Amino acid sequence: MYKTLKEVTQIATELNMTIGAFNTHNLEMLPEMLRAAKEMGSPIIIQTSIDTAKYIGYDVVVAVIKEIAEKEMVDAALHLDHARDFDEIKAAIDAGFSSVMYDGSHLPFKENIAKTKAVVSYAHAHGVSVEGELGTIGGTEEGISVAENDKVYTRPEDAVEFVKQTGVDALAIAIGTNHGQFKSKTDVNIPLLKEIHRVVDIPLVIHGGTGVKEEDYPELINNGIRKFNVGTELLVNWTKEAKTAFTETEVNKSLRYNVIPANQKVKEIVKHKIGLFMNLEEPLVVGKRHE
Repeated sequence: MYKTLKEVTQIATELNMTIGAFNTHNLEMLPEMLRAAKEMGSPIIIQTSIDTAKYIGYDVVVAVIKEIAEKEMVDAALHLDHARDFDEIKAAIDAGFSSVMYDGSHLPFKENIAKTKAVVSYAHAHGVSVEGELGTIGGTEEGISVAENDKVYTRPEDAVEFVKQTGVDALAIAIGTNHGQFKSKTDVNIPLLKEIHRVVDIPLVIHGGTGVKEEDYPELINNGIRKFNVGTELLVNWTKEAKTAFTETEVNKSLRYNVIPANQKVKEIVKHKIGLFMNLEEPLVVGKRHE
């Protein structure tokens, strides 16, 4: 079924797990992503950048995900990731995206609040969830770049005020992760996460999830991470598989034989990640948060 970010993260909170938010770069990836979630019995969040949404077509990606989610009986949200342009956010909402992220992390604190609040007002009036961001996440993703020395960690006291003033449904926090990191792993700041989780009672979000150590997942989940972004790992492995297939295939052989192995690789990764995100070795949450 087609769901909002708020709805799927509520499930995550109740079951003490996190929902995988997987970036798609084309239509070919989508069916296997959704089938992976179905086979694992988990909700899923499909994310696109503005550029990908425009490449596919806002209305097209909405229609495809709605159709597959209904057919496969899987709970799926469609999320616009790292958007800074109000017109593009409005286009996504008007086309039927169930969730949007306004990334005001590059702005002064008060301006981030004001602009995020404006997005929340429009989105909530249309039944759409909103993710905000506080602090800056390193690396580069879809043209948004932050140098290592420009990273700013999320301050718990700022997070409290930001959530109170904006009414966001989820908050992306900066605890040491980096966009686009796939050749190494980072050390996330678990003590900072624990402090933010202690004072902020909404779903928290990890960006740059490819660069996070899998052994850190349980502690992240147990301290409020309810949306976990994975993009670079999918892109890199899809491209590797496609390059191999295209190199070996005859030029007159159907293109699907080059793309199917890449899609299957994405499915394998999504299933593996979801298995970890379900946090099966940890207890259920009693009440709203896991302490």
